Amino acid sequence: MLSDNIRILRKQKGYTQEELAIRLHVVRQTVSKWEKGLSVPDADTLQRLAELLEVEVRQLLGSGVDMEKGNSEVTEQLARINEQLAIKNRRTRRIWKTVGIILLVLLIFNILAIVANFAAFESLSTEMAVQEASEVIISEP
Repeated sequence: MLSDNIRILRKQKGYTQEELAIRLHVVRQTVSKWEKGLSVPDADTLQRLAELLEVEVRQLLGSGVDMEKGNSEVTEQLARINEQLAIKNRRTRRIWKTVGIILLVLLIFNILAIVANFAAFESLSTEMAVQEASEVIISEP
């Protein structure tokens, strides 16, 4: 049956309903309706669907598709994808952690520089005030 064939072939290819819908330029609900048997794709869409799923139109319209054929392939592909995503996530976390540490060090350095400048300014201001006071005392008769 068409609805079962679309669902089985979509899963064998590893597509979600959303991904298949995007590739066919339809909304996800349309794919869902096809898979539930509530509607059928028009002739042009059926042809594009067959091309996308890499089968002939007659196989889509046929009585059934062998479900076990692609299960092991799909499982292996999903396992590889899952492993690659895990590696990518670890790498991304490591990069963000490094960026965070660098920004924290720069922030601390800037704060220390501001404090040092403020202390130097205060010291200079105090020194100038003492010098002015001593000049006033010396200049008085």
